Amino acid sequence: MPAAADMIAWPAEFGSRFVIFVDVEEEFDWNLPLAREHRAVTAIAALPEAQARFAAAGVPLALMVDHPIATDARAIDLIGPLLTGGTMVGTQLHPWVNPPFDEAPSERNSFAGNLPRALEAAKLAALTDTIATAFGTRPTAYRAGRYGLGPSSFDLMTAAGYRLDSSVRPGFDYRAKGGPDFGVLGNHAFRVGGLIELPSTTVFTGAARSGGASLYRAAGRVPKGRAVLARTRLLQRIPLTPEGIPVAEAIEAIRAAVGDGLRVLSFAFHSPSLAPGHTPYVRDAADLRAFWAWWDTVLAELDRLGLRPVGLAELIDAAG
Repeated sequence: MPAAADMIAWPAEFGSRFVIFVDVEEEFDWNLPLAREHRAVTAIAALPEAQARFAAAGVPLALMVDHPIATDARAIDLIGPLLTGGTMVGTQLHPWVNPPFDEAPSERNSFAGNLPRALEAAKLAALTDTIATAFGTRPTAYRAGRYGLGPSSFDLMTAAGYRLDSSVRPGFDYRAKGGPDFGVLGNHAFRVGGLIELPSTTVFTGAARSGGASLYRAAGRVPKGRAVLARTRLLQRIPLTPEGIPVAEAIEAIRAAVGDGLRVLSFAFHSPSLAPGHTPYVRDAADLRAFWAWWDTVLAELDRLGLRPVGLAELIDAAG
């Protein structure tokens, strides 16, 4: 848990803001084991139209780019012109498709933080340099694929010149898959050494929300405990994403977060969801229409609540 002195106090003039991260990545079957050969990036063709829709609403995007994207000529050509109006590229590390390939592909090794320090550092350096070459700007924001932070990750990010990390996902525990445990962490931004940690906002809603992460964790040890809590609307865990989260639940979570005094809300989705058939969340044209209707409703609610969009550069500057 971060100490009180490490919590970021946003300037009063910064107000209350929201940021949208897009995990810009390759396509793969989410039900199959991860594999090095899955590097197709056809869904990137939908990104310019998506960025234009957000730009029309005055919303910049944080495009967290991984190695298959940063090495694909068409993807580079499509993304380059989008980097205006506060939209920026950051880094997303998927170890299984990111050289050097010195580890055996496995679920445990899909979390970059589980790799030997030297290998994690080499993968991060290779990706950072590749992104800088592809887009003419050195990335300063990072996200570990699968939220795979480890004991060396923050030191390696700092050494590579990163200023902000967005790999913490409050309320989620990935230990069963070999990953990290964020179960008891909160949503407020904090410092880790010289880095800003901006967690991906996850809100507990329901009549028992005061129990929050502790109650949710305890319910996970009881068969169907979390399902009972959700069905009775006593407690639900709501990440701010259009992927798998009904818009009514998202609106409830946003209002709860604002009521709790959270100054920066962090949203996220995967770029393959912009084209039907690449993720479980957007399987067809109807799902895609629902995806955009979700954003129309959420952006209208954020505007009603007085939350303004923010891009990566402004966010990092405001943190000081």
